[in-house]
Amino acid sequence: MKIDEEPEILALLCKWCSYAGADLAGTSRFKYPPNVKVVKFPCSGRIDPVIIFKAFIEGYDGVLVSGCHPGDCHYGTGNYHARRKLGVARKLLETVGLHPDRLYTTWISASEGEKFANVCEDFTARLKDLAEQKEEKTLSREGLRE
Repeated sequence: MKIDEEPEILALLCKWCSYAGADLAGTSRFKYPPNVKVVKFPCSGRIDPVIIFKAFIEGYDGVLVSGCHPGDCHYGTGNYHARRKLGVARKLLETVGLHPDRLYTTWISASEGEKFANVCEDFTARLKDLAEQKEEKTLSREGLRE
């Protein structure tokens, strides 16, 4: 990502809570950056870390993963599974040379549209700060590049 550009963010959201929260943000006309692309999943526990790495390979600057609050998962324990898998994914990001803060995890309920908008704003600002601190590497099919 270049410093003067808006970072591209892929948001992977659970259908029952976080996607509904994003929908509420839209219907309530809360402003959040247009650089956030949303993909709906049945549950945050179904998000495979391979999808996260594929997003970086495809050129996204950051990945936001959000599900139901712990204890409120529609499927019971999906968000607990997600939390464990995402912890491993963050460590793998470091292993391949990407900053782990390029992966952001949060829990947003269906009634928290304003929180979704704020998280998108904060994550965009965080990615811009990372770009200013040092030239961040990107992941491609050929490997890491500056």
